[in-house]
Amino acid sequence: MKRTLSLLILLASANVLFAQDSTQSPQKINVSISERGSDHLLIQYGYTGWAGTPDSINTSGFSRHFNIYFMFDKPFKTSPKMSVAYGVGIGSDNIFFKNTYIDVKNTGATLPFKNVAAADHFKKYKLTTIYLEAPVELRFTSNPNQPNSSFKFAIGAKVGTMLKAFTKGKDLQNASGTSLYGNRYIVKESEKRFFNGTRLGVTARMGYGIFSLHGSYQITQLLKENTGPEIRPFTIGLTISGL
Repeated sequence: MKRTLSLLILLASANVLFAQDSTQSPQKINVSISERGSDHLLIQYGYTGWAGTPDSINTSGFSRHFNIYFMFDKPFKTSPKMSVAYGVGIGSDNIFFKNTYIDVKNTGATLPFKNVAAADHFKKYKLTTIYLEAPVELRFTSNPNQPNSSFKFAIGAKVGTMLKAFTKGKDLQNASGTSLYGNRYIVKESEKRFFNGTRLGVTARMGYGIFSLHGSYQITQLLKENTGPEIRPFTIGLTISGL
């Protein structure tokens, strides 16, 4: 009798424990994508043009830019396909000219773009501007868990402060095109006085995986007010992203 009673008590206890386990709600598994790799590093290269350039300024060749940014990407909690990204980096533009001399050292009120086709001139000549920039983007990623296999779109803006502006000429020639000192002869002139120290631009990107096409348009003028033409640079190029 005692053995039977003990067995009944043991079975009843096991049944209560089993019932408690069966009524417990399953634990929720939270998957966080806040630490996922998502375009933290942007490397951009492509064409740079000048909107508003008068006919008297003779740009030539493949003017180009090279930018590199490191950005923090913060997904929206309610919509992880959307995120906001912000960061810092360096942006540089190289604009090439033909039969032109830009007198950045000029002491006058305006920046001269001189046509020197009939005088001594450099075979290769460019103007380089370099900025420290802070970009921000509103991003969409079709598959946020696998950003390297996703369609991506971003719109944004960037603000920059000029670090340096200089001209570089290589291989000085006379009016008939004869080299005077050889193609190793290089002259650099650096001066920021005529250029806006701050630039503001709008940006856009669209692509798949680590590759995307980008474009930008500078809202602020390249040159300070009343120092030259109202030039606004724009870019079109390829972005490689990762990390």
